[in-house]
Amino acid sequence: MINITWLRTFCTLVDVGHFTRTAGRLYMTQSGVSQHVRKLEEQLDTELLIRQGKLFSLTNAGEQLYREGGEILQRLSNLQQRIGEDPPYAGLVRLMSPGSVGLKLFPQLLTLQQQHPKLVIDYRFAPNSDIERALANHEIDLGFMTNVSDDETVSCKPMAQEALILVTPATTLEPSWEKLTELGFIDHPDGAHHAGMLLTANYDEFQHINDFDKKGFSNQIGLILEPVGRGIGFTVLPAHAVAAYQKPELIKSHHLPVAVSETLYLAVRRQHALSNRMHTVIDEVKRWL
Repeated sequence: MINITWLRTFCTLVDVGHFTRTAGRLYMTQSGVSQHVRKLEEQLDTELLIRQGKLFSLTNAGEQLYREGGEILQRLSNLQQRIGEDPPYAGLVRLMSPGSVGLKLFPQLLTLQQQHPKLVIDYRFAPNSDIERALANHEIDLGFMTNVSDDETVSCKPMAQEALILVTPATTLEPSWEKLTELGFIDHPDGAHHAGMLLTANYDEFQHINDFDKKGFSNQIGLILEPVGRGIGFTVLPAHAVAAYQKPELIKSHHLPVAVSETLYLAVRRQHALSNRMHTVIDEVKRWL
């Protein structure tokens, strides 16, 4: 392995063309410069310089080392510079979140990317368990979860609250227990959890989601309200998912006497330094939420 310090001294000597001036440029003694060159020749077992008093010329091996070694030193310099850079609006940021908050954040993050084209957003919708696993496996940089991770490598901090909303067809003016029983439930991956939180707080009759006939299921966040809008049943969703529905005239959102919210947590890997671009995204998300 060629010693990088000796190689840098040699290439600088060739650039400058003089031992004394090279020593001054590198803050070394002239004998130190000569010693580096001799050690490099010994390491490579070949002469690099043809010495002529205070002057010198390059051997064929010296010319090859200067040419290719200079390229190596330049690449190392560029690498050092790139590693030292940490721009706030450039580079890749990989995120995951549940669908509801994703409907809110993804369009905002695309706007941020339009403002800063060197920033690249990779956004995935996923349940909490997938987010936790992706963080632990270094597959994403940031996660937004609706519960605290049990994985000791993942750190979660509360970031925002999102209200849970009871949604019925637009023709349902008052969501009485009898009316909800008549409608039946439109389920989704977090349906039982969300319905349990909201309905337990507002209906004495509620014991379990199985109290209702199941009228449908969708795992696509943008489609869960389609059957509700068609009068097929009711559901419970976070507010961002309700706000994103494209046909609000077909549904009715009911704000029940006891408001219930779900906590959104920022999830990151423990003991992992976040880049400036990740802090940019986090700060923007906090502002939007």
